[in-house]
Amino acid sequence: MKHRIVVLGAGYAGAFAAGSLARRLSPADTEITVVNAEPDFVQRMRLHQLAAGQEIQAPRLSDVFAGTGIRLRVARVTAIDPERRVVAVADADGGGEIGYDTLVHALGSRAADHGVPGVAEHAHDVAGRPSALRLRERLDDLERGAGGNVVVVGEGLTGIETATEIAESRPGLSVTLVARGELGARLSDGARDHLRRTCDRLGVTVVEHTPVEAVEAARVLCADGTVLASDATVWTAGFAVDPLAAAAGLEVTDSGRIVVDRLLRSVSHPDVYAIGDGAHVIGDNGRPLPMSCATAGYTAQQAAGAIVGHLTGRKVPHTKLEYVGNHISLGRRDGLLQMVDGEARPKPKYLGGRKAARVKAGILAMAMWTIAHPTYGLPKRRLRTAVAPEAATEQRLAA
Repeated sequence: MKHRIVVLGAGYAGAFAAGSLARRLSPADTEITVVNAEPDFVQRMRLHQLAAGQEIQAPRLSDVFAGTGIRLRVARVTAIDPERRVVAVADADGGGEIGYDTLVHALGSRAADHGVPGVAEHAHDVAGRPSALRLRERLDDLERGAGGNVVVVGEGLTGIETATEIAESRPGLSVTLVARGELGARLSDGARDHLRRTCDRLGVTVVEHTPVEAVEAARVLCADGTVLASDATVWTAGFAVDPLAAAAGLEVTDSGRIVVDRLLRSVSHPDVYAIGDGAHVIGDNGRPLPMSCATAGYTAQQAAGAIVGHLTGRKVPHTKLEYVGNHISLGRRDGLLQMVDGEARPKPKYLGGRKAARVKAGILAMAMWTIAHPTYGLPKRRLRTAVAPEAATEQRLAA
């Protein structure tokens, strides 16, 4: 009987892990199924661009996985039963259960409202494609009218990228960025100054050291009594994971992230691996890795290597688990590249401007190419059986 591997989620982490497993495991011995709620691959790192009005590639997952031997199930995961080793799903046909021998949890994260009243009812977010498209429609409506005020809440990287992208793409709108603490607190002094100059150039009003205590339909209420008029509020103040892992009895942190060992195995259920935002991973510096695309890549690579080693008897490689820095886009023509040291402190030097924007664009393009070519690097003898002829030709040309 084939060993059944089920990957939950086809974001950066899940899609990369599935492709890596398909490259390295024999289809005669293993069966790989990917479960994803949407039929398309979502470039989450570019959803702020989608909301700002730009067209972002969203390839069909059925096309991405065509000829790889990976099975795609477009469905929403509703429950995980690690004792029976089944996953419950819901889809257009009513759903059902999918059995597994090895489970890879890669369901990612969603926007976290932190219990702030009115966020769920009145705020937009860019944590998913549907929500980014709803924000885009709202911004379109404002531009077709007399303009309006856009308030972005959250001083993290998502908030910075969203505020600057909207300000550049839609200069007719007034954009305010509300920071609970200091804007760019995780940046070096020089990078922080660059960020402030960019906000000034784009006309982004920055309100610092101002926690938000409520969001209403047409305004944002701050803890210090400040009231900000808002025709579109964008909530980027953190992310949360779904409660499925906790409900399943897996060991999780207080925030619901799955506690894993160095090989990304659940410490309570070793046949479950967790990667990406939903995993609580201790990096090589002894600190938890942040939710990021880089973390998704490192964890997916480590988990895939561990699974391959377990099933084939090969030596399990130890992928580096590190946090090296931040790549921040500030619109299409500006950006910041801020590296950090082993203690996650910003290094004094940084790269800013067009060069940094090109670096960020290159990272995005590389990530998209990797997802779009999941079986790149297969041995030639397996290309004939696992990959469609046209895909094999494309891979040879790419090589």
